[in-house]
Amino acid sequence: MKVDYNNLITPCFVINKKELQANINSLHIALANNWNNYMIGYSFKTNSLPWLVNFYKENNCYAEVVSESEYNLALTLGYTKDKIIYNGPIKYKDLFLDAIIEGSIVNLDSQREIRWLEELPKDKKYKVGVRVNYDIEADCPGESTCGMDGGRFGFNLENNSLAQALEKIEKLENIQISGLHMHISSKTRSLNIYRSIANKVCEIKRQFGLELEYIDVGGGFFGGLSTKPSYDEYVRIIKDELEMEFSPEETTLILEPGASVVGSPIDYICRVMDVKETNLNRFVITNGSRTHIDPLMHKANYFSNLIEVKENVIDKQVVCGFTCMENDRIMTLNDEKELKEGSYIEFNKVGAYTMCLSPLFIEYFPTVYVKENNLLEVVREKWSPIEYIQKCKR
Repeated sequence: MKVDYNNLITPCFVINKKELQANINSLHIALANNWNNYMIGYSFKTNSLPWLVNFYKENNCYAEVVSESEYNLALTLGYTKDKIIYNGPIKYKDLFLDAIIEGSIVNLDSQREIRWLEELPKDKKYKVGVRVNYDIEADCPGESTCGMDGGRFGFNLENNSLAQALEKIEKLENIQISGLHMHISSKTRSLNIYRSIANKVCEIKRQFGLELEYIDVGGGFFGGLSTKPSYDEYVRIIKDELEMEFSPEETTLILEPGASVVGSPIDYICRVMDVKETNLNRFVITNGSRTHIDPLMHKANYFSNLIEVKENVIDKQVVCGFTCMENDRIMTLNDEKELKEGSYIEFNKVGAYTMCLSPLFIEYFPTVYVKENNLLEVVREKWSPIEYIQKCKR
């Protein structure tokens, strides 16, 4: 992404609108070509920057939220309640009941939510979905995030918790089970995961005789990487399995993308402020931080570019952040051109789970720009102490 670095307030995030648009367009096309009765719910938890939320709203995406705060953010930014998918393990009763009454897609995750259904007015029928928990490791060994400990969300198929939940809901005359939520967190994001999910939905339909208006396969896809599965490949795998029991004419397919659509179009740019030598290392100190681009401190490498560097090559450079934590070491460069005071480092594909997980630690939230047609627009100003102390007593 070509920008005039000297005009940036660093550190900062830069959103490439062209690539952002291309990602969501590609997903719409993949769904339209394979299952032309679909819904995309943008995952707020992945990146809920208001500008991005509005972008996805304008591109015919529902809001996929997992908390009362996210639900109210969706309303504040113009979503109507019937365009919100309400998931998550911790819902609060008043909002839960109101969301169902007002037509939100609500996927049940707990026993208390089933009990709350009894408090809905009896003069009308209401629709709910149910989140399914099943042993994904049995189908895809070593691929799930939860591993052999199993997932913690939804009602388990293997121990009959799902059967018991469905039985309780079906006894409520004014409640219709209209969908299943099948999201699985995986380490591999492989096509096998989505083949398993779609196959399991078919199995559950046969076992329990369900007539489903929608199937929500969740998110967790790759996106923006030519070496990984495409949106079309994911949707075709899902379609091939679902066709055994479902048809687009009768059942809506819901996808809840987050990282796959927002990860690749966003870069993070920081500036080298100092270079120091010790007897053991050469440290490059930036005004950025690992907490901004890797808040869980687990990444081993990054997509990155070095800008305005010296021509000579250095055998080892340890790039560090502005914080006072020793582990704010972003990456180690081996046999790369020499970074100097005033150089820039551009980290690519950092749009997912970064802005929303960045802590208010030492520095406050950085500036966010949108790049379109080589022009930059500030869509979030760098926070100052004024924003930080809002609503605080002094």
